Amino acid sequence: MKRRDFFKLSAGLGSAALTTGLTHPSPASAQTKAVFKASDVQPPGYPTVAATESFGKKLEAATNGRLSVRMYPSMQLGGEKETIEQTQIGAIQLLRVSAGALGPIVDEINVVNMPFLFRDTAHAEKMMDGPLGQELLDRITANANAGLVGLCWMDSGARSLYNTKRPIKSIEDVKGLKFRVIGNPIFIDMMNALGGNGVAMGYDQVFSALQTGVIDGAENNPPSYVFSNHYTAARYFSLTEHLIIPEVLVFSKKNWASLSADDQALIRKLARESQLEERDLWNKYEKDAMDKALAAGCQITEIADKKPFQNAVKPVWDKYGPKYQDMISRIQAIA
Repeated sequence: MKRRDFFKLSAGLGSAALTTGLTHPSPASAQTKAVFKASDVQPPGYPTVAATESFGKKLEAATNGRLSVRMYPSMQLGGEKETIEQTQIGAIQLLRVSAGALGPIVDEINVVNMPFLFRDTAHAEKMMDGPLGQELLDRITANANAGLVGLCWMDSGARSLYNTKRPIKSIEDVKGLKFRVIGNPIFIDMMNALGGNGVAMGYDQVFSALQTGVIDGAENNPPSYVFSNHYTAARYFSLTEHLIIPEVLVFSKKNWASLSADDQALIRKLARESQLEERDLWNKYEKDAMDKALAAGCQITEIADKKPFQNAVKPVWDKYGPKYQDMISRIQAIA
């Protein structure tokens, strides 16, 4: 049995034991004791993992142990694609996932996946914290086919290019290199527009693909670059900051429907607190990641002029932008 299939089966069997009483609502279901299985591709200590664990502790305290969270970090239950599927069927209850991976499932979310959409991370945070951020979360919940409830956003900084071959100082340096991207057509088209070759690949496969030369590089934020050990294989990190993709904490709609209104309200409240808590953790973690990369001898390259990169992705905006124009205008108008 393949490792991924094994984890899927394990998740399903484990869920049956952990969520007894949640699948079929009943008058007593509000008092059912349950341990929510939570998944993250990132390692222990990563801001999204730590914030979700903190959420679980608060939930357990607020319900006197009736509801709690068991965290499975480090891709224990599979990559993002696999864990989204498990959350949709109720085998996983709580999932932290990139908006990049969620876009193909909830199309409206793709608006935040447009390259160079946000002016900076502060701009993205204002979107997440404001009414527009809540509207996008509600669209996840309202999507009949997604099977997910959007709880909150989490910061993941700006994404940049890193590779095993050479420092990228200008857009010409991107040409001919194979870069892993999240399996979303927007990102594949973006990478191709920049002159590289976009290769869709699960996050769980990136490290070995860098080591074996299947890909030349990838694109991600500094903590993912460092704390998933990609920096040991790809020594050149160039601050293109071409994407600022928020993370999303979602709940399985299949299990959500079995919770009382009070429990749902409590979970939403604690998730909102996690959104802000994770941000504080993120700022420190990002600095630690950059310090570690520099100490290891990685070459960090500032991009003096990002305009050529922004101009190069115009075909991506021409192709996808019109569909999201109203939302794009509202995001760009955030002061």
